[in-house]
Amino acid sequence: MSLSQHENELIDRMLAGDRVALARLITLAESRHSSLPAVLKRLDQLSERCYIIGITGPPGAGKSTITNKLIAHYRSLGKTVGVLAVDPSSPFSGGAILGDRIRMHDHSMDDGVFIRSISTRGTHGGISRASREIIKLFSAFGLDYVIVETVGVGQSELDVIRIADTVLVVLVPEAGDGVQTMKAGLMEIADIFVVNKCDREGANLITAEIKQIVSLKSPGKEWKQPVLMTSAARGEGIDKVADEIENHREFQEKTGRLRLKREVRREEEFSEIVKEAVEAAVSEKLSRKEVKKIYEKVKSGELDPYEGAELVLSKII
Repeated sequence: MSLSQHENELIDRMLAGDRVALARLITLAESRHSSLPAVLKRLDQLSERCYIIGITGPPGAGKSTITNKLIAHYRSLGKTVGVLAVDPSSPFSGGAILGDRIRMHDHSMDDGVFIRSISTRGTHGGISRASREIIKLFSAFGLDYVIVETVGVGQSELDVIRIADTVLVVLVPEAGDGVQTMKAGLMEIADIFVVNKCDREGANLITAEIKQIVSLKSPGKEWKQPVLMTSAARGEGIDKVADEIENHREFQEKTGRLRLKREVRREEEFSEIVKEAVEAAVSEKLSRKEVKKIYEKVKSGELDPYEGAELVLSKII
């Protein structure tokens, strides 16, 4: 699909620094507009200029406060920042609270900061389908850093590792009893651990516990995850967090891991696009009535799932 004159003008304005144009293009991504693939194709060479920081952790850990303080840190260095706050959507209404822009009001009038909240729209991994595209738009806009703050932590919220260059896992002292149970998923995705609200009882204990787990990892692992203590509300420890983010970035650039990570990211994106195209072809070739008949036969046991899939494919190809 080719772009209309209006859409080309919108891209030109965005590339010239027009924030309103950027906001409208993000809306195209969220709404899955038919022109989105053509928009992203035009911007492809500009899509990997920013550095992406993922921040995840349980509700109430202070993720938004840490994000707020990191924004202030990067702005003090003259860097521009985009924030993508992924909020949970209601399984009933589809609506979302989208509260992170409220919590980050300190930077709402800063032209060097662009904050956007989006809902998961039922995505189990905590990252909505539009997240990748929005990050590409942030990058093309020329933002230096993009911070992606996700909805909570658990096996189903680990998708942040698929879009971030550096992942921060934020915990609080009260999470101490659950650290051992988190090892299988959460402990594996973190590049940096942050124990926030370190003025609370138990902060030293959970920090020591995490350090012990990190030390038991394979000795061949080149990057040893730092475990940092912060009190984000008081601004304590944020500079150290930013320093470790840069250390991790330098490590990945020197070892070639950042390039490999981004190659994998493009490969996954390609697979998702192909999957969407196949699903669209199914919808186009088969009427809803035909598909429903096959589904009903599979449900009733008249057809097994493999036979059902072969039947669908035979009608398309």
